[in-house]
Amino acid sequence: MKITLISPKGPLYRHRGGIFKKNLRYAPLTLTTLAAYVPPELNATVEIFDEGIEDVDLNLQTNLIGMTVITGNAVRAYELADHFRSRGIPVILGGPHITLVPDDAQPHADSVVVGYAEDTWPQLLRDFAAEQLQPRYVQAPDLSLANRPFPKRTMMKKQHYITTQVFEATRSCIHTCEFCVAPTAWGIRPYFKPVEDVVADIKQHWGKRIIFVDLNLISDKEYAARLFEAMIPLKVNWFGLTTTLLGDDEALLKLAARSGCTGLLMGFETISPANLRLTRKGFNSPSEYKQLTQKLHAHGITLMACFTFGLDHDTPEVFMQTAKFAIDAGIDLPRFAIVTPFPNTGLYKRLDEEGRILTKNWELYDAQHVVFQPKLMTPAELYAGHEKAWKYTYTASAMATRYLKSRIQTPVWWVANMGYRFYAHHLKDFYNCDWIIGQRDEAAINPVLEPAMEMAVPATGKPDNAPCG
Repeated sequence: MKITLISPKGPLYRHRGGIFKKNLRYAPLTLTTLAAYVPPELNATVEIFDEGIEDVDLNLQTNLIGMTVITGNAVRAYELADHFRSRGIPVILGGPHITLVPDDAQPHADSVVVGYAEDTWPQLLRDFAAEQLQPRYVQAPDLSLANRPFPKRTMMKKQHYITTQVFEATRSCIHTCEFCVAPTAWGIRPYFKPVEDVVADIKQHWGKRIIFVDLNLISDKEYAARLFEAMIPLKVNWFGLTTTLLGDDEALLKLAARSGCTGLLMGFETISPANLRLTRKGFNSPSEYKQLTQKLHAHGITLMACFTFGLDHDTPEVFMQTAKFAIDAGIDLPRFAIVTPFPNTGLYKRLDEEGRILTKNWELYDAQHVVFQPKLMTPAELYAGHEKAWKYTYTASAMATRYLKSRIQTPVWWVANMGYRFYAHHLKDFYNCDWIIGQRDEAAINPVLEPAMEMAVPATGKPDNAPCG
C-alpha cells in the first residue's frame, strides 16, 4: 500500500513560494506525525508533499491520499481532493477546518477525520486495507498521548526550512477566547505527553535549536515546570508559545530560561482593555505589556507579540497607536493580523448573526484579508491600516529603535526582523494576487479591496501595483 500525505498550499504562505521566506518558515509537524502513526503491519510506503515548498504531482500514483486542512487552504484542498477522486484515488480529509465544519468537507472526501488523529487515523487505515472504510471518524475524548511513535522528521526536506526540529508536548488550551479555533475544534481540556517521552524525542535528534508548536505550553504550570526542569540537561535553545500569564509566575519564567528558552510568541492581541473583555481574553493586561517585555528580556528571552486589528472597539487610529506602542515597548518581533472569524467559532457565530460576514470563501480566511464588516471603520480602512502598521514597524529606524531597547542583540534578531521587513513590503503583492481571490467572490471582494489598494501607499510615495511574484 502506498499512502500520500499532503499539506495543501494556501494563499499567504504558498503562492510562488509565499511572502514568508525560509528564515520564517519551519517544517510542519502534522504530516510527519501522521506518517509515524501508520500501522506497521500494513507495510505501507508513505510519501509527503508540503505545498509550501513544492507542488503536488497531479499525476502521482498512490493508493490513498490524506490531507491536513486549515481554513485558508480548504479551497485548494477541495480542488485537489476532487481531482484525485476523479482519477479513482480515495481521499481522506482532516485537520482544524474539517473538525470545525465536517459537513462542508464531506462531499469532497471518501472519509473525514474529526478531532485529533491519534486513534482514528490508524483505525481508518486498517479499515481501508480491509475495504471497510467509514465516511467519518471522530476521536473519542479519552485521548492519551503516552507511548506514541515519534514524528518521522527525516521525511522533510530540511534545506527548505529554517528548522525541522519541531516538537510538541501538549495539546489544546484552557482558555475560551472568542476568535480562537482551539476551544471550538478541540475543547478546553489540555492533553499532555509524558515528560520522559518529550525528552526522548528531543534526544534522538539532538538539535541545538528547537521549536515547540504547542498552543500554550503553560496550560498546566506544574507540567510545564516538570518539562522545563527535565530539559535543562539537554542544553538546547527553544522557542515556544505561552500566554502572557507566564509573566505572573517568576519562578516558572526563571525555569523556562534555565531550560533554554530563548524566544516566546504571545498573543497580546490589542492594546484595548475593552476589546480584550469582548473577546474573552481579559487575563491580558495592556498596561503590563511593556513591563512583561522587559522582564522577558532580563531573562534572555526574545518576544514575538501578536496584535489583531478589526476588533469591535478599534477605530482608524488603532494602527499607528499599536505600531508606536510596539516600538516603544521594544518588542523584538511585532506581528499584526486582521481578525478572522473562522467558521463555527464564537466570533463567527456572533458576526453571522449580526449580518457582518462579507464572504464565505474560505480562501480569504487567512488573517490577512477582511472577510467581515468592521464596526467602527470600513473594510478599506482596515486593509490600509493593517499594511501601514506593518510597514511603519519595520522601517529601518523603527527596527533600530526596537533593537536598542531590547537587551538581546544577536544576529538572529536581525535575520528574523529582515524576514518580517520583506513580508511587510510584499503584502500589497499578496493582496493583488488574482490567484488569491480566484475571481470567486469578485462582486463581494473587489469593492472592498480596490479602495484599500488606493489608500495603501508604500514608503516610496508611489502606489505599488507590481504583479504577483
